Amino acid sequence: MKFTRKASANWKGTGKDGKGSVSTESTTLNKAQYSFKTRFEDGVGTNPEELLGAAHAGCFTMQFSFLLNEKGFTADNLDTEAQVTFEDGTITKIHLKLEGSVPGITEQDFQDIAKKAKEICPLSKVLAAAEITLSATLV
Repeated sequence: MKFTRKASANWKGTGKDGKGSVSTESTTLNKAQYSFKTRFEDGVGTNPEELLGAAHAGCFTMQFSFLLNEKGFTADNLDTEAQVTFEDGTITKIHLKLEGSVPGITEQDFQDIAKKAKEICPLSKVLAAAEITLSATLV
């Protein structure tokens, strides 16, 4: 399977005082605002780091679900938080925090599948330059 997805950004003004927006082809994001304040301070709007975190959390969680299914399990619920660390102009770390309820699974199988999902998730692969860590909790 091969496909291309599109997203776009627009910016007006200087880096510190300007304002921008981001949009996705699906229109889930439609001119969502971002700015210096929303990225480096507090403000209403989004920023590249949280968008990256949302994409990575979504990709990882779906991959985990596929791997569970391959082993005969179906999750009642999976919640993943991606904590993206920005430090001195670089994204240095992404920590994936998974909490899941999966009937009949052992702790070891849960951990093994989570580890494999982190390794083979397409966004984990593309982000391999950053440290990507994981904590997984079976509830």
